[in-house]
Amino acid sequence: MERLNRIMAKLLLGIDIGTSACKVAVFEKSGKVIAQTNKPYKLYYPNPGWVEQNPDEWWNAIVDGIKEILKTVSADDIAGIGIDGQSWSAIPVDKAGNCLHNTPIWMDTRARDICERVVSEVGFDEIFEVAGNGFEPAYTTPKMLWFKENKPEIYNNTYKFLQSNSYIGMKLTGNMTQDLSQGYGIHFFDMKKCQYDEKLAGKLGLTVDKVPELVECHSVIGEVTEEAAKITGLAVGTKVVAGGLDAACGTLGAGVYKKGQTQEQGGQAGGMSICLDEAVAHPKLILSPHVVPGHWLLQGGTVGGGGVLRWFKSELGKNESFDELTALAENIAPGSDGVTFLPYMAGERSPIWNADAKGVFYGLGFDKTKGHMVRAALEGVAYSLEHNLRTAAQTGVEVGELLAMGGSANSILWTQIKADVTGKVIKVPASDTATTLGAAILAGVGIGMYESFESAVKETIVVTREQKPNMENHEKYKKSMELYLELYEDLKDTFSKY
Repeated sequence: MERLNRIMAKLLLGIDIGTSACKVAVFEKSGKVIAQTNKPYKLYYPNPGWVEQNPDEWWNAIVDGIKEILKTVSADDIAGIGIDGQSWSAIPVDKAGNCLHNTPIWMDTRARDICERVVSEVGFDEIFEVAGNGFEPAYTTPKMLWFKENKPEIYNNTYKFLQSNSYIGMKLTGNMTQDLSQGYGIHFFDMKKCQYDEKLAGKLGLTVDKVPELVECHSVIGEVTEEAAKITGLAVGTKVVAGGLDAACGTLGAGVYKKGQTQEQGGQAGGMSICLDEAVAHPKLILSPHVVPGHWLLQGGTVGGGGVLRWFKSELGKNESFDELTALAENIAPGSDGVTFLPYMAGERSPIWNADAKGVFYGLGFDKTKGHMVRAALEGVAYSLEHNLRTAAQTGVEVGELLAMGGSANSILWTQIKADVTGKVIKVPASDTATTLGAAILAGVGIGMYESFESAVKETIVVTREQKPNMENHEKYKKSMELYLELYEDLKDTFSKY
């Protein structure tokens, strides 16, 4: 009977491990959301530049989310589970899978000194040739070295360092794996060959045996164990795939699966992901394998995204809704009458890679209003997107239309600003659950529910609206963009002093 239920199961479960919360969603094969929930957890700031999370709190939130979902969905109807998660974790676990320490997350910059020393000793070019990425403190590798140098007792007792999705995959199946898309956080992961480079690992002071076996993102890594089933309510034997990077799963969930397609992201953080059929790197951008085999993503990952508007509302607009705030911005001319915002609210990642960068409002005066500040904040995030697109163009990689995902895609004004700043058409898919949908698609492909990634995308993703750039505004924004770039150049030395 149990076997029959497994065969008859038609639903897919997607799990997204975000920065502020986890999302759990169940989809029909068509991509329709049947049930979804959102469970928050804490960030910890134990020291300046340190940002940590407790992976067991992720797990507890996911368990709560699954239990809530299963109040309306039968566990026996779930055919497969996919997991996506935030990047650049370094979760130390022992052989039994116990988490030994909170993980530094992508916002953490504690390993800055380590990065400077390693680049000096090993050489940027040698690292970049293998990894396709710069050696920055946000990545996994410097965090592993930080544990080795500052918490040797933790490092020595660590069996494997896991990523966010691989940790949850382990909790569900008991198996430790490393999916290819998250491999980019590990600098001895050869970006072109998609395998570990033992020689470079040694030069970095690390060993390959500290990270798990590499697997394709849609590979079935195991089945829900009896223990996990008892805790979550899931059916024993439900297949679980490796999953992947949240940005990559979101890119797939937005409909990007072939060369040239580009995703624009507006969740807590912002950025873009350009789909390539070869590994084309830029030292100021981020290169990772896509969750779609044989493809890579040239990414621009920024700190400023939807989190900028959340911060503004929390601190300066407590009495207004998000809609009311954006309505204020709608009445302000493009360029915000010279008010410019640098959205570097926790340092900045690509393309400037400056942990000291600060959020800045420039151009305020007695004649300026809250509406000016809101619009400038929205425009600043759009400028950071354009900055990354311009940087990608330096490699010869050009993009056409953009496919939007994340909470900011729900804002017609913000999406239009991005279209006007970049000069690109932006298409918005129906689902605002792109990351969990992408994870679910991986599960569907992995268990054979979909014949291919192409057929999965065609079956699940529908574009609901298309916003074309106002080219008159685009020309105005070119001047504002130059001011944005100039402000950073003028302030970057000041940022490092104070």
